[in-house]
Amino acid sequence: MAQLFFRYGAMNSGKSIEIIKVAHNYEEQNKNVLIFTSGLDDREQIGTVSSRIGMKREAIPVFDETNIFEIVQQSEKKISCILVDEAQFFSKAHIFQLTEIVDRLDIPVIAFGLKNDFRNELFKGSEALLIYADKIEEMKTICWFCTKKASYNLRVQDDKPVYVGEQIQIGGNESYYPVCRKHYKNPPL
Repeated sequence: MAQLFFRYGAMNSGKSIEIIKVAHNYEEQNKNVLIFTSGLDDREQIGTVSSRIGMKREAIPVFDETNIFEIVQQSEKKISCILVDEAQFFSKAHIFQLTEIVDRLDIPVIAFGLKNDFRNELFKGSEALLIYADKIEEMKTICWFCTKKASYNLRVQDDKPVYVGEQIQIGGNESYYPVCRKHYKNPPL
């Protein structure tokens, strides 16, 4: 029986590389996967899952009007697994479509993303996944400034912490650090 998994972690916790690894494992056994990612993430090329260690993989970009369920349902190939990167940027409707893929098409879905933003508020997609996912798993990484577990995403600009602003600002290590609670409240910048 298929399930919806939500694997979340702070920046730099290996979410994208895990997607590439899982896809490889399925395909090595001649099983088809579909990979989706947010159309908002334009750090590389829209429609690309890109890991910080340099590995990349093509994906189907998801925009507000995208119907993920229909794309999967209309696939000419038998799909063994759906993988989702940057799931925090998905709408509640998109997350509901993922549940329909699991429940009606009996295809497992593994969604990866951030749980909370730089203000420690839930993203809409993450909130919906926390409600609807069958299994929720944390992917761990260490704080940028110490060896404690990082649970927060610290936004920085000009080497100063930023705690207010628009929820979505696409960026990598130049804009965000994974940090522990202590260094979220008092970063040594």
